[in-house]
Amino acid sequence: MLIKGIHHVQLTIPTGMEEEAITFYCGVLGLSQVEKPDSLKDRGGFWLSLGNQDVHVGTETDVDRLKTKAHIAYEVEGIAYWRERLKEKGFSILEGIPIPGFDRFEFRDPFGNRVELIEAIV
Repeated sequence: MLIKGIHHVQLTIPTGMEEEAITFYCGVLGLSQVEKPDSLKDRGGFWLSLGNQDVHVGTETDVDRLKTKAHIAYEVEGIAYWRERLKEKGFSILEGIPIPGFDRFEFRDPFGNRVELIEAIV
């Protein structure tokens, strides 16, 4: 038996911040929201589709997201575009430790989650 791949990743936002999070993840990052199953809707949050994977955005209270290295890394095209777009939206860009063959940077989403954008250098 083998692990076949990643089905989804879950990150969290403060309880009650779904509308603001949808604005950021769909409006700023351009991800697509998908319908959450009825059996899970009462738990709050929402789901996003990204290629063959999903990002599940759940809700939690009393979490200090600024103290963790946990993060999601989105593979992008045109990393310079993303760096400028996020700067224009007021996000602080944190340059990551170089990894051979990649250009990357990090930022914190409006809820404190660490986010990495990474592009292979061809």
